[in-house]
Amino acid sequence: MVLGTSSRTASYARALAERFRSVPSKYANIDGVAAIAHTEGGGTERPNNLDFVLRALAGFLVHPNVAAVLAVDVGNEAVTNHLLHAFMCANNYPVNGVAHEFLSMTGSFEETLARGESIVRGWLPEVDQCRRTTQPLEKLRIALQCGGSDAFSGVSANPLLGLVAKELVRHGGSANLAETDELIGAEPYVLSNVRDLETARAFLTRIERFQERASWHGETAEGNPSGGNNFRGLYNITVKSIGAARKKDPELRLDYVIDYAQPMTAPGFYFMDSPGNDLEGIAGQVAAGCTMILFTTGNGSITNFPFVPTMKIMTNSGRYNMLAREMDVNAGRYLDGTPMETLAPETFELLVRLASGERSAGERVGYPQVQLWRDWPQTGPGHIDEVLRREKPTGKPLRTKPLGDAPRLPAVNRERVGLLLPTSLCASQVARGIAQQLNGAPAGLNRVVALPHTEGCGVGGGISEQIYLRTMTGYLVHPLVARGLVLEHGCEKTHNDAMRNHIAEHAIDAEQFGWASIQLDGGLEKVTEKVEAFFAAGEGRSRLVGRSLRPINVALVASEKLPPTLADAFARLTGSIIVSGGVVVVPESFPAATEVFGAILDEAIKQSIGYGEPAGPAGFYVMETPTRHFVETLTGLGATGVDVIIAYVGEQSRQGHPLVPTLQIGASEEVPDVDLSADAKDLVGEIIALLPRITTGEYRPTAFRTQNTDFQMTRGLLGVSL
Repeated sequence: MVLGTSSRTASYARALAERFRSVPSKYANIDGVAAIAHTEGGGTERPNNLDFVLRALAGFLVHPNVAAVLAVDVGNEAVTNHLLHAFMCANNYPVNGVAHEFLSMTGSFEETLARGESIVRGWLPEVDQCRRTTQPLEKLRIALQCGGSDAFSGVSANPLLGLVAKELVRHGGSANLAETDELIGAEPYVLSNVRDLETARAFLTRIERFQERASWHGETAEGNPSGGNNFRGLYNITVKSIGAARKKDPELRLDYVIDYAQPMTAPGFYFMDSPGNDLEGIAGQVAAGCTMILFTTGNGSITNFPFVPTMKIMTNSGRYNMLAREMDVNAGRYLDGTPMETLAPETFELLVRLASGERSAGERVGYPQVQLWRDWPQTGPGHIDEVLRREKPTGKPLRTKPLGDAPRLPAVNRERVGLLLPTSLCASQVARGIAQQLNGAPAGLNRVVALPHTEGCGVGGGISEQIYLRTMTGYLVHPLVARGLVLEHGCEKTHNDAMRNHIAEHAIDAEQFGWASIQLDGGLEKVTEKVEAFFAAGEGRSRLVGRSLRPINVALVASEKLPPTLADAFARLTGSIIVSGGVVVVPESFPAATEVFGAILDEAIKQSIGYGEPAGPAGFYVMETPTRHFVETLTGLGATGVDVIIAYVGEQSRQGHPLVPTLQIGASEEVPDVDLSADAKDLVGEIIALLPRITTGEYRPTAFRTQNTDFQMTRGLLGVSL
């Protein structure tokens, strides 16, 4: 396993694991090299979810399904290898029971990849000597989860899981029920059979704490049900919870209540505190020690985890027949007349076979993903009104002083890019995989890009949802995008219809884009064929986006205060772009922005466009930036419509943007594109000379070329997992 300790090394984990794709064909006893890439711990300040992140990473590292772990950090982020190792030692995790190494990224991205590859290759012969051994059922720990639930979930699939869990606990095994907010309203049922008063109080305390945290962000558990839930009969959280709670059979006793990712240490039935966001909950259950995931779905969720098998149970026969390739069990047979007395033993037998090495449908299909319980910005009540009162951006450029003496830049050509835009985290890995298959194939395009992310499902609405939809729309209409297709999972909050409605509100023709649904189009194989056909046909915005010469649009960003020579260069470059008819966008968080740009502005620096909002006419814009996360900032800037992002990154290179080329300027030779520590040079001239080469694809910034790129949307100041 390649474990990205923080979001700063997420792209590294993916890139290194990709080098070992052929391992299962060469080593009989190795199922693969898994990448654990997530969104957390990449800032510099202590995150509010630090304990959750450390417990999750520690649990992954010592998980019984894992034979060796390479943990990778940068070394100066909020969550580091040193912090993780110290946490594991202090909390008695058996870290020495697994082959492992902690690696920090020094030197170039390629050099660190080579070091990591050498370490992992050295482990492979030893790991291949591991053999499966027969174990008693009491060693099995199962995670009980649901996603894309419908009105039948509490009638067929969830009661079936309750019977399977009861049988496993009878044999001395363990079962783990999660999703705190999806039990609100079902508390009497859950506590009708409980170990003792202390356990009951612990359960209710987790419920109250979850509700309080949501309230700090202006949310309640009522925001949990998705559009797919509502459409299929789950009208509110109580109805949804009553069905979700049936994963605990009435005869099963609630034995233990644990915090997110807290290790399970004894046999029995557990409740683990977690959000209703499926992937965030699953990560905690795996870290707690679960070695199988039993996942019920009404719409047809395709969720899989990298190193723990998922057994999917469909609630109804109609959907099962549509998605049989991705499902393991049809609990809809109960609705068709098959008694539970028949289904439960069959399902339990399948569970044992899958735990013994038979591959589940999800393992055969692929597309695994990981998401930890994301950080939350508010830590107490009373901030909601303050956030809502913030001045709204005008959408207009700031006034600049006369810039007639600034040199004019020539207009540039742009690449023609195909964009595959997933509407949620559950569609993201599928989008990534299809884009990888497409690159080099579609006629008339330079490349095909997917923008996988973690949002669109299991998160509060309000401002965070507005930010999300605005940013998504910004990418669809981006000047680089010649053909764009929106890919939904099918049961998320921000599904295709939500996107269509938002686009319509902004007078954008939805017919210029392609639309596909993993669930409604019949599963992964069929939706892949549909997407490939769309891009091969050459339809969409290609008729609107040409190669004509146009002024260049640039975003400027910095991870720390600029040195004087670069500050002067950024100011001069800004003046030239604006007089040439182009756009310059900087984030609200740009360090000492007044010192850098004050001389060319005729008004005070203030936000003028929202996060992810497309910029308008030529001029200077400041983008609202409700985040301190570097990649989240890049994601917002990319949606404004810029052709190139120019980033000052100090002495360490950063992840770039997957769609918009990111030129990195640094103060050491470790930064690959422009090195300020080299001999004195004409910085403005060097940057200006690179810009047209970047926009046409002649020059690929190093982060682009090495695939050290990432994409992550902010949830804003009021976003919280539900």
